[in-house]
Amino acid sequence: MSDFFERKKKTLGIELNEVQQQAVLQTEGPLLLLACPGSGKTTTMIMRIGYLIEEKRVNPKRIKAITFSRASAADMTERFARFFPALPTVDFSTIHSLAFMIARTYMEKEGVNFELIEGGGNGPKSMTKSFILKTIYKEVLNDDCPDDELGSLATFISSIKNEMIPEAKWQELKGPVEQAGRIAHKYEQYKTKTPGQLLVDFDDMLVMAEKALRLDEDLAAHFRNKFDYLLTDESQDTSLVQHKIIEHLVAHHGNLCVVADDDQSIYTWRGADPIYLLEFKKVYPDATILMMERNYRSSKEIVETTAKFIKRNKKRYLKEMYTKNDSASPIVLKQVEDPNSQLAYITYELLAEKELQDIAILFRNNSSSTMYVSELHRRGIPFYMKDADDKFFTHWVVEDILNFMRLSFNLERKDVFSKIILKMNVFVSRSMVTKFEKSQTAGNVFDAFIRTVDLQDRQIKKLESYKKGYEVIPDMRPLRVIQLIRHDLGYEAALKSRAEKFGFRFEHLTEILDTLEGIATPMRTMIEFANQLKELEQAVQNAKFNPPENAVTLSTFHSAKGLEFRRVFMIDLQKGIIPSEEDESNMEALEEARRLFYVGMTRAKERLELLSFQQDNGKSKEDSLFLNEVRGLLLGSKEVKNQLPNKPTSFTNPGIPINPKGIMDSTELVVGLQIIHRVFGQGEITALVNNQLTIQFDKMQKELDVDTVLKIGLLEKVDL
Repeated sequence: MSDFFERKKKTLGIELNEVQQQAVLQTEGPLLLLACPGSGKTTTMIMRIGYLIEEKRVNPKRIKAITFSRASAADMTERFARFFPALPTVDFSTIHSLAFMIARTYMEKEGVNFELIEGGGNGPKSMTKSFILKTIYKEVLNDDCPDDELGSLATFISSIKNEMIPEAKWQELKGPVEQAGRIAHKYEQYKTKTPGQLLVDFDDMLVMAEKALRLDEDLAAHFRNKFDYLLTDESQDTSLVQHKIIEHLVAHHGNLCVVADDDQSIYTWRGADPIYLLEFKKVYPDATILMMERNYRSSKEIVETTAKFIKRNKKRYLKEMYTKNDSASPIVLKQVEDPNSQLAYITYELLAEKELQDIAILFRNNSSSTMYVSELHRRGIPFYMKDADDKFFTHWVVEDILNFMRLSFNLERKDVFSKIILKMNVFVSRSMVTKFEKSQTAGNVFDAFIRTVDLQDRQIKKLESYKKGYEVIPDMRPLRVIQLIRHDLGYEAALKSRAEKFGFRFEHLTEILDTLEGIATPMRTMIEFANQLKELEQAVQNAKFNPPENAVTLSTFHSAKGLEFRRVFMIDLQKGIIPSEEDESNMEALEEARRLFYVGMTRAKERLELLSFQQDNGKSKEDSLFLNEVRGLLLGSKEVKNQLPNKPTSFTNPGIPINPKGIMDSTELVVGLQIIHRVFGQGEITALVNNQLTIQFDKMQKELDVDTVLKIGLLEKVDL
């Protein structure tokens, strides 16, 4: 057996440690391989498959490798071909792909016609999962379903199916929206209302595949006999129904290798549960459990701190992650004054970096990314969005603000007024608005509404006050307009009332308003602000699907799993964000939130910075529980840099090195000038408008802020 490892060491330069070799050699029977972050699990899996084929002469077609995502499947396929170019390929696929094959075979056998309503199925565009859920939401709650509620509802339905909760119990469940269980039940009825024609989503494929393997012995035998060896990756993110599918497929031989890390189980809201791994031997009594505890990724400081941090969780395997890597730099804890100071600090740190592609900004909620997108775009810093939060720009709160602004351009637009009057905290009814829309009353909409609809004195006074507010809006900058809408026109009060009625999280809605204010701050006109929103939405799409070279990564903690970076900023580490208030009230949720924080920390190879702020909009903010836990660990080991000062500081001196050769005089910045940018290389200034430089580089065009360029000497003249 040692010949195989010696051969691969010579030909590939890969040297497996003792546990990794044992995982390769343990081919028969069930094996649970617990792989700590950065422990080389993918390499070990590929080597195990290669060993089965080269040494044990297993037909590659008899091996099935199941991954968490299509991207992982593609990555493992590429790695296998690189490691073993002379061998036939092995079938790497997702569990959903396998389930679809099983479910389709079952439905064809039963003579059931089906239509996939998710992922671009072949049915009519109106017959999609989103359309059906919106229709049922409207039917049950008598209101339109916002996009954020739609996402939460879809996740809830997916979760209860993956947890294999009987449909008879759904209506008893508490969901993210009012009567979520009833909506879920009606959703299932809707999909089966046409005899002989079944509408199915991705989760239905899983449920149907498990049912087929459990009840149809001939079909189960057919699929069991296809594979002699199964491997599953990222199994801590596998749901109960997915585990059951695997159980059925290995029932006759038990040759299963499950690769997982219970400390990185962060998808219980999608039906995954680390308890299955903890009780693995109840399902597979003869299983071998191996622990890959050596971290090859991160520095000594990061590995030792994160290993201690995750031990605060109780429901986990006792692992001792360690590394033989050298020290790099102490973990940085920095508390700044407010979110703007945090943004400014990171921005200037990025301007001092050349290898941006090896840096990540990580956050709990996608809403945190929008201000960073705005600032990085403004500064000309290239970025890649691991999670494209394009939903921000289409959120109904954003649309409301734009409608408030649109009305100011023409106070006779009844169509726009009808959209926002219900958001003005005047407490008018939908029937009143309908009566106004159908009336022939013209002129100023505030006066027209008062004349058309029967109102109480207090309502009339409010509308007259709002009319006066609109008289001064045209002369205001966008930031002041948003503030007037929020407070003087009663929009924020209306939001609070709507949040209480429909179960929205009010803090999330005000965060959107805060972000809009941040985007509006440098804008001069409302038209400029609206155009900026469109431009940022396009920039997000480009950063997701066509990212520029040498770009910093923006990602949620969830989506960062599996990635690694030289330098990582973890931002917004505040009480109520991570862990959330809901997390802190439930021990299991708190442990999952701690695992999520652990995932974020273990992405860093050399430099890890944990950032928080003291206050936001005048309100005092507390640090995250987890940040305080890390602080305690670092103080105990005395390995901490930039520890929390006696007085939190605002960001005034980023310490970024000023380029002595850089242009410092604005008169030198002229159209046609050939320059060198420290990140993008050589380019030419093509425009200078409103303190914004437009520069054409070889493969891209960028807009830069003149003040930033001059402040640090960001541009140099090209010596001709």
